[in-house]
Amino acid sequence: MSIPSIATVVGSGIMGPGIAAVLARAGASVRVYDISTEALERAAAGLNLANTVLDQLGSDSVEGGSVEFLSDLGAALADSQFIVEAVPEKLELKKRVLAEIEATVAPTAIIATNTSGIPITTMAEGMLEPGRFIGMHWSNPPHLIPMIEVIKGEQTRDEIQDELVAIVYAFGYEAVIERETPGFVENRILYAIMRECLALVDEGIVTQEALDVCVKWGIGYKLSVVGPMRLLDMAGLDTYENVSGYLNSELDNSQSTSELISRLTAEGRLGMKSGGGLFEYGEGEVAAKRAAIVQGLVAARKALSSVESV
Repeated sequence: MSIPSIATVVGSGIMGPGIAAVLARAGASVRVYDISTEALERAAAGLNLANTVLDQLGSDSVEGGSVEFLSDLGAALADSQFIVEAVPEKLELKKRVLAEIEATVAPTAIIATNTSGIPITTMAEGMLEPGRFIGMHWSNPPHLIPMIEVIKGEQTRDEIQDELVAIVYAFGYEAVIERETPGFVENRILYAIMRECLALVDEGIVTQEALDVCVKWGIGYKLSVVGPMRLLDMAGLDTYENVSGYLNSELDNSQSTSELISRLTAEGRLGMKSGGGLFEYGEGEVAAKRAAIVQGLVAARKALSSVESV
């Protein structure tokens, strides 16, 4: 299988519209399902925004691709060859939805989950055919980040992994094949970075504004061009060995959430969604910041696409 002719995204949410846009651009007839008609209305607006961004990227569009929004799961799954489950990160909810999907689709359909960290093997418990179930973790925003984590569960068949990798490459993304581990690779690295960043802010060593500048230009700029393993070769493994020998023991290894994050969350300061978090946002500033981030990602992806991968 390359691009499936019919694909279904179960759960609109934050990721659904972007996933649907990418698959439709590659020529698939995509159905987006949600139990909530209000969520589907928001998803339709999100699809328009995703397509606008893809137009800015100059993304190709194959004839025959389409997206429709449905609140009838049976209709959304009818004749579907490829299903991406994208409901909220609640294990029992995902298991219930997977059971409904499995009872409806053909035995040959691939069922993938966009979970950001729940073990695939755990989610597959109780499935009639866990061999066709696989992890497909998109990075947010899915229409802008051209990388997919592919994670087999203990019972996932090898050919399902091969087919999913082929699908990912067919719509122009990179497939990263991983062994199953809690949080997968991307989030394990991201949360390790976030833990150290928050520890430095908690300890008053640096402000959140200054930390963002340091990470954006001191780390992120380099890592957007050269990966951490290649960066080690550039720096010299002996240098890393010497520095890590004294620095690793000083790095934060707390097992709990940052006190700052816990306090802000308790105060209802959740970030952009609530109008304030680690930073304050005035009227209209959240929308402006989000738009600026999207434009930055578009520009960065265009620039990175024009240079050889390192």
